[in-house]
Amino acid sequence: MTSPFPKSSSLAGEGRIVVKFLPNNVSALESMTYQYPLKLISPATTTEQGSILVFLLSYGGGLVGGDQINLSIEIQPKARLSIVTQGHTKIFRSAQSDIITRQNLKVEIKDGGALCLLPDPVQPFESSIYEQIQIFKLTSNASLCLLDWVTQGRTARGENWSLDRWVGRNEVWSISDGTTPKERHLVRDTVILDGTNRPTGSPSLRESMYGHAVIGTLILRGPMTKSLGEFFLTEFAALPRLGARDFRSAEARKKDEAIPQSPLERWRSTRLEEENDKQILWSAANVRGCIVVKFGAATVEAARNWIGSMLLQEGSVERHFGEQALMCIR
Repeated sequence: MTSPFPKSSSLAGEGRIVVKFLPNNVSALESMTYQYPLKLISPATTTEQGSILVFLLSYGGGLVGGDQINLSIEIQPKARLSIVTQGHTKIFRSAQSDIITRQNLKVEIKDGGALCLLPDPVQPFESSIYEQIQIFKLTSNASLCLLDWVTQGRTARGENWSLDRWVGRNEVWSISDGTTPKERHLVRDTVILDGTNRPTGSPSLRESMYGHAVIGTLILRGPMTKSLGEFFLTEFAALPRLGARDFRSAEARKKDEAIPQSPLERWRSTRLEEENDKQILWSAANVRGCIVVKFGAATVEAARNWIGSMLLQEGSVERHFGEQALMCIR
């Protein structure tokens, strides 16, 4: 029987989101399309929300070996978009070494627009092979807050970096506002985790992670994330340095501890203790105007609580995008 409907021109796994800015000063979806195994959901918005919220999902809660996801996003001038997930993105095992699960994201953010991408971490299963490429192109006045993190796998099943291969690449480009965009490459951050092709005599992937259950990258760019980037740089500069010693006497330390601390100093002191107890390591650097934060932790929850506390303490993400943008790191 011949279908009366025209054939779809979309390919499996393809999706597109276009966000616009309305005259009443709120962001709205101009269009949103997707094809299996990709699924996109956007709940009804209110005028109080700082941005449009979209859930990035997949049928069955994960990607089967060989799945291909290709999502493109256009954020028009002054519009704001927040993307979250509803749990770990599970990467199922590949039956053969040449079956690769891929996820590609291409984003263009126009002048005054902003994207906040704070998903749950990717969870690669044993024998999984996964490649992810995320490319962000921003004009000079656009903003980006990107979190990309990956876990050791299913600990309940004894997995501990048991994947075959995981590759993640994030690129940030600056483009001009003119009719003929001129592109400038700002950041290319690539993480390669290879559990099978290890050099002779080198430690296993599990050993090379030094007890970390999760590693991640936070990339910040633009005016809406400027204060957050400065906050990370300030807090990183305040970290105790390796080999540093406290030469104060016991009496001097006791006297200093009696001095009232500001709320920020109390929060910092508590956070430093937790970082030490929960084996959280991190760094922050300014790379061509982008703030790049690298972190690792002994447990996923420790990392989630840490990154969440940093963003909540500084507060600008919630102000610009709304509290719903932070739901995956609370």
